[in-house]
Amino acid sequence: MDVKRAGVLGFCMGVRRAVDLAEAELGRTPLADVYSCGPLIHNPQTLASLEKRGLVILDEDSPVPGARAAPAIIIRAHGVSPGVEADLRSRGFRIVDATCPRVKVSQNTARALAEEGRCVFIAGEKNHAEVKGIAGYVDAGLPGGKDGGCVIVGNAAEAGQAASSLFRRHPGAKTALIAQTTISEEEYAAIAEALKKHFPGMEVKNTICGATRERQDALRKLCGEVDAVVVAGSRESANTRRLLSIARDCGKPAWLAESAADLPPAEPPPFKKYGVVGLCAGASTPDDVVEEIFRALENIPNDGVYSYNAYSD
Repeated sequence: MDVKRAGVLGFCMGVRRAVDLAEAELGRTPLADVYSCGPLIHNPQTLASLEKRGLVILDEDSPVPGARAAPAIIIRAHGVSPGVEADLRSRGFRIVDATCPRVKVSQNTARALAEEGRCVFIAGEKNHAEVKGIAGYVDAGLPGGKDGGCVIVGNAAEAGQAASSLFRRHPGAKTALIAQTTISEEEYAAIAEALKKHFPGMEVKNTICGATRERQDALRKLCGEVDAVVVAGSRESANTRRLLSIARDCGKPAWLAESAADLPPAEPPPFKKYGVVGLCAGASTPDDVVEEIFRALENIPNDGVYSYNAYSD
């Protein structure tokens, strides 16, 4: 089987920085407690490796079991809200901030827009860690702790409904739009258009990460050169799931695989009937996983030894 890689794939700068900071912290004082405020990145293999070295992954609201004085806690690449960070400091944590610099820009932009008195729309996934953190910065920027300055919309239909509701209540509202860094430009443009039907003067900030655009553009180019696509990465990763959607929107059969074990079998099809299979990877997929899947695709057997666990919904 011929396998062709996307021109840009794998770890982005923000993810690599978060992993490097965690490894440095774990290597600095082996006897110290080192925690992560939520999963450091969305990749199970990388997290498992860090956990073996001593990293303890906590939910934001979890108590700290048996922590000694001033344990270190790493704020993951997705960032957290100012309220969560203040709570962590009040509980005695030493903060290691691994927030992606591009996410930090979005956070600061959100706060500044709220301070201007704008209702801030955030285009993205409501329950995603990055979006929740950015929403917290909107709340922190509101004058006098006023509530209700942030509206999260996941698509153009939601945006239209939310804008209509706000317009009925506050037709003269000052508004702004920012994006989850991993949203596609097409999704963002559609959301902006829906909002501007009610608020034509809305300020639209382009906070989409350049690394996200590069990976999406590289995949679109790849789709013109292959018969099917495998996306290497975690189903928990928003940018990886978007790559899967883009491949399918380009008319290509596509599968998501967290490891070589997730590849569909060669027999029966799908893979038997494709001459060239493309490989791309999300921004939180490490190089060794990409290589593992690449080698497995090149040498995929004809007896269907792989179990079909690939995420295809």
